[in-house]
Amino acid sequence: MRVTFLGTGTSAGVPVVGCGCATCRSDDPRDRRWRPSVYLELADGTRVVVDTTPDFRSQALAFGLTGVEVILFTHQHADHIMGLDDVRPFNFRQRTTIPCLGDASTLAALRRVFSYVWDPAAPRGGGLPQLRLVEVAGRFSLGRARVVPVPLLHGTRPILGYRVDDFAYLTDCSEIPEASWPLLEGLSVLVLDALRHRPHPTHLTLSQAVETAARIGAERTYFTHMCHDLPHAETCAALPPGVTLAHDGLVIDL
Repeated sequence: MRVTFLGTGTSAGVPVVGCGCATCRSDDPRDRRWRPSVYLELADGTRVVVDTTPDFRSQALAFGLTGVEVILFTHQHADHIMGLDDVRPFNFRQRTTIPCLGDASTLAALRRVFSYVWDPAAPRGGGLPQLRLVEVAGRFSLGRARVVPVPLLHGTRPILGYRVDDFAYLTDCSEIPEASWPLLEGLSVLVLDALRHRPHPTHLTLSQAVETAARIGAERTYFTHMCHDLPHAETCAALPPGVTLAHDGLVIDL
């Protein structure tokens, strides 16, 4: 499996509009962060996007996405769903409907926000994305890959992370419920939320993420969903072995 980080920033992205801090003015390309998403190319060729951010069109162009067979959604916040309409070129090219998987709350939000997709009276002039909503109710397979939904807490909101074989993607989390810890044993690669140093009600801090990564014990851990409080090079230099910040465009092979 190949994993491409399409975005590693917060809902505001980095640089933040109107901000003049050192990270937002940085010349290091790793400090430029689109909204959070990953692209998975599975061993059998199945191509999966986790979340369709408002930056999805730019991400797809920048990183050469040529197809999307499946979309996994972690939750319904705007920075994770608002690029969904931009999957239309994949519909046109593939001539297939794209299944969108998520929990019931997220699917209800997609149907509400993108109501025109399912409205038979909606104008068809610009084309509509062809989507099929599928509720995640337990473990499932994508081709030969085994997918385990991992319940997380984003503040008080239950959301989903995903484990795909020995890879796990846990963005936007402030707590891992006790029942979810066994689902994360034996990982090769972990991707985990690490917002900033200061406490936040709905995200792990950097120190909390380091402690969580140590408990999970994956061979490699990459942090995502960083705000502009965490400059890439300086932050990475202080992290323990086997743990680092991800960055937009980073590719890892499992």
